Amino acid sequence: MDVLNPDPEVLLELIRAKMPFGKYAGRPLSNVPEEYFIWFRERGYPPGKLGEQMAMMLEIKTHGLETLLWELERRLDPLGASFK
Repeated sequence: MDVLNPDPEVLLELIRAKMPFGKYAGRPLSNVPEEYFIWFRERGYPPGKLGEQMAMMLEIKTHGLETLLWELERRLDPLGASFK
């Protein structure tokens, strides 16, 4: 994904993605604490799409860009139903 031109579909998948295991199982990745992603970065992300999404979410959280995801979610869901 080009950092300056993020793929909207990738961001939509990221908004909808949930942590499938561990202490935060079932939570949307956006609601998993940054420290959890840092722990994985230090020890190795899971292989595949989940690992990519976790790395992307850490970058978003590290740079304070979570509000962009929240705004995208709000625009996609103006009635207040949540992807979460």
